[in-house]
Amino acid sequence: MKVLLLEDVYKLGRAGDVKKVADGYGRNYLIPQGLAVLATPGAMKRADYIREVAAERRAQLNLELGSVAERFESLKLFFPVKAGETGRLYGSVTPTMIADAINSETNTEIDRKQIDTQPIKQLGVHRASIRLTMDLVPEIVVVVHREGEPPETVMDIEITAEDVPVEEFAELQAELDAIEAEAEAAEEVVEVLEEVGDSAETAEFSEGVEGVEVETPAVDLVEETEPELTDEEE
Repeated sequence: MKVLLLEDVYKLGRAGDVKKVADGYGRNYLIPQGLAVLATPGAMKRADYIREVAAERRAQLNLELGSVAERFESLKLFFPVKAGETGRLYGSVTPTMIADAINSETNTEIDRKQIDTQPIKQLGVHRASIRLTMDLVPEIVVVVHREGEPPETVMDIEITAEDVPVEEFAELQAELDAIEAEAEAAEEVVEVLEEVGDSAETAEFSEGVEGVEVETPAVDLVEETEPELTDEEE
C-alpha cells in the first residue's frame, strides 16, 4: 500500500513523502499513530504543504538541538552488570536504562523511543543512535562490563548491532510500548492497593477498639474429667 507521511518517520522517510509499505505496517502502525494517511488523490493535494511545514519545523529543531548532538557524540556510558562465563547478561540493558543514564549525565530529557538499539544482552562496547531529528542522529558509546570488574576488561570487545528493517523496528517499538504500558499499569495497581490499605488502617484507628471484631482460630475444647480413684487410693 502507498501512504503519505504526515511526520518524519525514522528509517522510512520525511513528512510529505509518499512511500510504499507493507499493509500491516501501514494499517497497524503508521496510520493509527497519526504518522501517515493513505496516498489518495485528495491527500496528495496536501503533500507540498505538509512537506514545507515539516521542513521549517525540522530546520528550527536542528538549530536548537545542534549543540545537544555535539555533546552526545562524545558521550560514553558505563553499565556494570551480572553476566555468565560466556559474557551473556543475566537480563539486559534496555533503551529505557540508556535514556535514563543519558538524562542523568547530560541533564536532558531523552525518551527511550529515541534510542535506536535493541536491548543489550552481551558484555562489550556497543553503540546506540539517538534520534533527535531526521538530520541529527548522534551516536553514543555504551560500555557494558561485568560487575566488580573495571570497564577496561571489555574495551576490546566491539559489538556491532545488526541493521533492523523498518517494519521489524516498528514491531520492536510496539513490543517495548506494550511492556512499558504493562509495567505502568502494575505500578498503578500497587499504588491503589497501598492507598486502600492506608485508608482502611486510618478508619480502623479512628473507630477505636470498640466494635472491632477479632476472629480467633477455632479451638477444640477437651472436657476435663476427674480421674477415677483406685481401691488403694480410697
